[in-house]
Amino acid sequence: MPAKAVRWTSLADLRALSVTAWDRGQLLREALEPTGLYPRRRTLKRPSATELRDSYVLARAWATELFDAAGTFVVETVDVGRTTIGANQLPAVAMFGSVEDEVAFVGKKGELKRFLSLSAALEALDPRLRSWALRRPLQFLALGDSALTAARVALWLRDNPSPGFFVRQLSLPGVHTKFIESHRRTIDEMVAMLDSNVEEPTVDPLADSPGSEDALLGPLEARTPAGRFAERHGFLHPPEQVRFLMLDPSITLLGGARDITVTASAFQALDLPVTRVIITENLVNFLSLPDLPGTLAIFGKGYGFSSLRDAAWLRSCEVRYWGDLDTHGFRILDQLRAIHPHVVSVLMDEETLRAHRDAWSVETSASAAVLSRLTPEEARVYKGLQSGAYGDRVRLEQELIGWEWALARLERNP
Repeated sequence: MPAKAVRWTSLADLRALSVTAWDRGQLLREALEPTGLYPRRRTLKRPSATELRDSYVLARAWATELFDAAGTFVVETVDVGRTTIGANQLPAVAMFGSVEDEVAFVGKKGELKRFLSLSAALEALDPRLRSWALRRPLQFLALGDSALTAARVALWLRDNPSPGFFVRQLSLPGVHTKFIESHRRTIDEMVAMLDSNVEEPTVDPLADSPGSEDALLGPLEARTPAGRFAERHGFLHPPEQVRFLMLDPSITLLGGARDITVTASAFQALDLPVTRVIITENLVNFLSLPDLPGTLAIFGKGYGFSSLRDAAWLRSCEVRYWGDLDTHGFRILDQLRAIHPHVVSVLMDEETLRAHRDAWSVETSASAAVLSRLTPEEARVYKGLQSGAYGDRVRLEQELIGWEWALARLERNP
């Protein structure tokens, strides 16, 4: 087909428009709550009289494809070429008589039937939940019966404010701790829609957007997603914990124990004769660290350093952070510096990266965040990883760094 003919609306183009309407949830919303959009007319880009004359065979094939596909839609025509090649009726509009017709066109009749059945069941629980189905139609369809279970949890929370026990103790059919963890956002949104006096919560930052500094806000016991959920709805929640390893054998705690886990509150109250702290994200690295005088190691937890926020004694220590050499490693470092600006990175430099080329892997989802707390050298490596300057989505996991190489730098004074 000539280059100019590709502007004609093909059957594939028409289907793509309808698929987009489906992917945006528009067709499901319209089926549940009609707005008068149907009959819906989609204008087709068609050959001009000149194009019809110059590319008659191609134009005829284009028109035939649309005419043959009609059924879920009606083709409206217009007379073209009467004064040049003779009158020809060409497709001008594809008209869908109902939303069901357009859904059938994209092959989603079964999904629509399922969505309407789920919506009826949701509305039977409480009519106000209809607004959630309209807001999240594709999510509702994907969750299926789990959305109905989440709705029952929301109804229970509405009727039982501040239960005062652990989520684990909630006795509802099909509801367990992991279910709550997986559906916190859905439950929160439904609770908000059941009570117009409750301000609808924003997206849980750690559930959907790792690294948000919102994770650092609020009371100590409620800085994790699970903790914030528990606090919002009056559940009890276990306190955050910190695992640390005493690398100086001369400093004894708890009868000589060196690998210790305490609550965040207990950690912030520690009074230890240490001058250096090493934070590492890998458990084997953490357990393998050598004896070092006046040094304590902390096993990190990736995004979210709320448990370290109120440990004021860390400010008088040299703090080193050893994370993965990838974009998220630098983003975690940036977040840690929001709490303790004096943190120094270790083994997160270009020399280490290039020296371990054989151990590089692929970062599946690179961070695109703008980080403001990196040193110029860190920022250069971070931007290089983002831009692909070292290769496509390069990452170096900390456990793949040569141990002798790592020890030489960990034992080095700043």
